[in-house]
Amino acid sequence: MRAAVIGLGVEGKKAFESLIRNNWDVYASDLSTNLNLENLDLPVVDIDILSKESRLSFVIENAIIDLGFTNEEEIDKCDAVAISPSIYGSKLANKYQNEGKFLCDILTKHKNIFTIGITGTNGKTTTVTMIRKILEKAGLNVLIGGNGGGGFEGYYDLILEAEKQDYDVMLIEVCDMTLDFCNYCFDFDMIGLTNIGNDHMNVHKTIENYKNEVVRFVEGKEIFIAKDQEFKDEFQLSANETIYFDETKYPLQMFGKFNRLNAGLAATICEKLDIDEAIIKDTLESFKPVEGRLKVLHLNECDIYIGKSDNSSAIRSILDEQEFYATFIGTPRANEEDRLDILNEVVKSYPEVIILFPGLEDTIDHAKYRLQSLGYDGRVEVANNLDEIIGFVAEFSFEDAIFIGGNGQNAIIEIQKRLEEISKSLNK
Repeated sequence: MRAAVIGLGVEGKKAFESLIRNNWDVYASDLSTNLNLENLDLPVVDIDILSKESRLSFVIENAIIDLGFTNEEEIDKCDAVAISPSIYGSKLANKYQNEGKFLCDILTKHKNIFTIGITGTNGKTTTVTMIRKILEKAGLNVLIGGNGGGGFEGYYDLILEAEKQDYDVMLIEVCDMTLDFCNYCFDFDMIGLTNIGNDHMNVHKTIENYKNEVVRFVEGKEIFIAKDQEFKDEFQLSANETIYFDETKYPLQMFGKFNRLNAGLAATICEKLDIDEAIIKDTLESFKPVEGRLKVLHLNECDIYIGKSDNSSAIRSILDEQEFYATFIGTPRANEEDRLDILNEVVKSYPEVIILFPGLEDTIDHAKYRLQSLGYDGRVEVANNLDEIIGFVAEFSFEDAIFIGGNGQNAIIEIQKRLEEISKSLNK
């Protein structure tokens, strides 16, 4: 079997890897030539590179990758097409959708599995992981995946994996940028909405637009939303059935009301699935934060709150509950100016010190300019690498609390691991 992968963003790369791993031949293309293909694990010794002006072609034993152009003749030869979710609805995508060549239309076993989707601005990965642990403890065979940013295998891996064996439940983390794509590819039985907040506004433009996309996504489905969720009347009108959740009643090993709400959503969905309450309780009470998500470490006399919090809504939910002497913020990509709104929230809480470090990209100058425009006159420092970040943490480790977050999940995980090593070493 041969498949075409159109678009090599995060999901496109995951689709490419999944198809190769499942022994498909692959034609892949992206209109950009400025792509990092390192994580595709291509066998370099077997690659032929063909270059013509601003075009590049990589040819290996079972794959061709074209950068800077798309060869529709190659796509037409393929048995199935896997498009990047970002181009769903485009003229090219519509052509292959109308021809019934989408991978999700060629392979359909995934549509027969009971499917739960978790979407929203923040808390998706934590909620999905909680539900997975509860269901697996109850003895169910769970297939999990979705949004590449959640650390799972991608959407196409779900479709391919579902063909291999039988699963009781498929659990999908649905990014707010892929709602229409997922609505077409998967048959959702339940949808859990964690929250709606200020993220990806460079695409959505307004919260109203984002809300309308979610309303369309949940149409005719069974949905779970928070009791105090904004726009809940519109969701209720769109959905077939609406079930409300609140903060969990069980004690957690995690900080924050937002995590208690994540756990409340996970528990409410599992209760609806008739999972024994004792299993839900035991799983949630022993649940540890997902890698890269907010956890609290202790160093000398200081509590260090550290975790990805890449939008203003996520930061606000943390700062509403805890004061910090120093706040470390990872910077966003240059085209994600809206994510600098994180600094607006940080300045409102007025820490003594703000430390900026490269998160998704080195946009330190953008962040410094934002702080200046906000009138912040406290101490501002720049940490250019992990060692410098650890140095600042050591300096502030006799204060009550510091926070490390913002953008750059990989960078934050790296910091988290180093601090855990230091904390364990000192405790010994």
